[in-house]
Amino acid sequence: MLNVPVTYLFDFDVVSPAARPYIMQEFADCGAEHLVLSDTLVKMIVADPALADTLQKEMAENNLSFCDGHAPFGIYYDMHCPFPAMRKMMFARQKLTLEICSYMHVDTVTIHLGSTRVSPTNEIPVAVHLERVRETLSELLPYAEKLGITICIENSWYPLCTPENLLMLKAEFPSPNLGFCYDAGHANIMDNGRKYSSGKAYDGWKTAGFNCTPPWENRALEKMLPHIVNCHLHDNMGDFDTHTLPGKGNVNWNHILDTLALAPNLRVVQCEVIPAANRIPISALTAFFSAVKIPRNSR
Repeated sequence: MLNVPVTYLFDFDVVSPAARPYIMQEFADCGAEHLVLSDTLVKMIVADPALADTLQKEMAENNLSFCDGHAPFGIYYDMHCPFPAMRKMMFARQKLTLEICSYMHVDTVTIHLGSTRVSPTNEIPVAVHLERVRETLSELLPYAEKLGITICIENSWYPLCTPENLLMLKAEFPSPNLGFCYDAGHANIMDNGRKYSSGKAYDGWKTAGFNCTPPWENRALEKMLPHIVNCHLHDNMGDFDTHTLPGKGNVNWNHILDTLALAPNLRVVQCEVIPAANRIPISALTAFFSAVKIPRNSR
């Protein structure tokens, strides 16, 4: 059982502003207390700063709050941003994300290291990507410390985002404001992806310039456990990142939930199922996660 708050992602970009309060009300009616300040919502606030107060008002009217966030991501946002002339703008965008999180009372935010998909390692080696990530952490961590926000870096199926690289970066940046976001769906791709002859794992390593079988990994959670602050829980079959409901794929949920309960620094569990795109009822999300949530002061 998990002794931390559960927070829910919703793809608000596919619904009208008028529908947003009704969706919030449905989450509340189904027992949710928290929603994710998603990358989509952050982008919307950047485009329309007044939306920050509107969202907080709508959330409060439904007895909801934001308690974790996700930074915008992509080649121009990720920590490894490979375009030297664009890196200062990336710093500014991510600092603005941190400011928005602070204003919205969010104290953990996941920021991607980068996919290496656009800039293959046969052109830009992983070591160079890692140097750029280090430069970004050196720029962002003091800002996060000032705001009281923990930056979470997450595992993925790309060579840059292995548990080993995350652990190396944490050792180099021991700040308490740097932690990990364990992504169960991404970890499953690097484990059960071995059952297929193609898929995200193969694509991730091939487009990164590695002409080899991906190095399959079945202990990402255990390796990351001491530094996990946030986690993204969603399911898939190991071939693609479908962000579907737990139980609809082959993620071993009993093992994950039992192990996460031992994480010494876990502060929030995020349901990163994508409801609207996958046509999953909000009630189905809360039914699963309410079974793994217990009062935070009972452990």
